[in-house]
Amino acid sequence: MYTLYTRPNCGLCEEAKAALRLMQEDYPIHFREVNIEEDEQLHEQYMLMIPVLAQQQDVLLYGKFGYGELLEALIL
Repeated sequence: MYTLYTRPNCGLCEEAKAALRLMQEDYPIHFREVNIEEDEQLHEQYMLMIPVLAQQQDVLLYGKFGYGELLEALIL
């Protein structure tokens, strides 16, 4: 299970979600979205990095990424 940290009105976050949904058409991956603005600690930790894709506590990707970067990071 992967976690995608996002915030409202974030264009890069929308691109990351679209790439993850596209990836789901080809691979059995699951992710949950977390709004960093609902948690002060997460907001402070990721506010300059979002979107952030993490697995447990490990940050796999952040900022602008698409299908190719996901494929490399997730080693599918």
